[in-house]
Amino acid sequence: MTNPSVTIVGAGLGGLVLARVLHVHGIPSTVYEAERSPADRAQGGLLDIHEYNGQPALAAAGLTAQFRRIVLPGREAYRVVDRDGTVLFDKPDDGSGDSPEVPRAALRRMLLDSLPPGTVRWGHKVTAVRGRGSYELTFADGASVVTDVLVGADGAWSRVRPLLTDATAAYGGTAAIETFLFDADRRHPAAARAVGGGALFAFDTRASGKLFLVHREADGNLHAYLWLSRPLEWFTAIDFGSPAAATARIAREVEGWAPSLTALITHSDTPPVLRPHYALPTDLRWNRVPGVTLLGDAAHLQPPNGEGANLAMQDGAELGLAIAASPGDVEAALTSYEEAMFPRSAAAGTEGAVNNAVLLGADAAENLVSLLSGAR
Repeated sequence: MTNPSVTIVGAGLGGLVLARVLHVHGIPSTVYEAERSPADRAQGGLLDIHEYNGQPALAAAGLTAQFRRIVLPGREAYRVVDRDGTVLFDKPDDGSGDSPEVPRAALRRMLLDSLPPGTVRWGHKVTAVRGRGSYELTFADGASVVTDVLVGADGAWSRVRPLLTDATAAYGGTAAIETFLFDADRRHPAAARAVGGGALFAFDTRASGKLFLVHREADGNLHAYLWLSRPLEWFTAIDFGSPAAATARIAREVEGWAPSLTALITHSDTPPVLRPHYALPTDLRWNRVPGVTLLGDAAHLQPPNGEGANLAMQDGAELGLAIAASPGDVEAALTSYEEAMFPRSAAAGTEGAVNNAVLLGADAAENLVSLLSGAR
């Protein structure tokens, strides 16, 4: 096989970086995506793209200049406050940061625009995958395709993963409640002032297990997550089908906080959305199976730790480069990719678990201030 055609399931950031790197090296690929179009759903908020994984991945894709054009200036500012609004730490964006922020939707659009027309096949939801060495994908409409090189970039509930491992994602003990305040400077000025120009971390310094994480987005909206450490049953007992009831129940968790902070729940312009945090085993590995591998959350789903999108793009770039370096020996390429990916993702997962324990554990605000100020 001197010029393999690669089939990718999932048009997230990792799958698109893989397709782009393959294209740069003259290797064709097809991406099958369940969404009906790029605008099928919102793509989330801001991403900080790290100099040690996400940025090199985009460089391998030949997209550094395009990436720089979508960076949002001033968003690497950090503020830490107590529940009463007292500022415990305030770091403006002085231009010295190494992880610029970009909107996820803009980053995805940049990657899509870099691919030949027809690379992504929209509206192709994979319902079954079977085979060994050669693989048949069946779609929701009953159509099917066969491929010799298959990459699962299809996220937490990957349809491709069972070809390699029986591991499944499990609830990790925390979840977030997602809300938005639109046009915050005009419509929610107190909350906008509290958040500042970048990211806000708000803690109850008298208790552990909860925090607000808020980003000011490109359009002036505030994108908030209230993180809570609770059993999954605690969240599922809340009626999120009734926005008013869910809002009232969640607001009790921040009762007594500064009004500028509680407004992130009580004045949300969208219904509260539950985002449980699931994870695969940190040390997950599998034996080499001919012609198939995984990347991103399909391979190493982790609770939110700032690394997920960066790792997915690094996976996509390194897999693409490995295939390009061994076009006549795909198995060698997949083997070398996995040998590097397994320890890298395990290290990121371990570090992320430690950092999340800092955010939700005792003395969380003090510990985060120490990290952000470089004191530890």
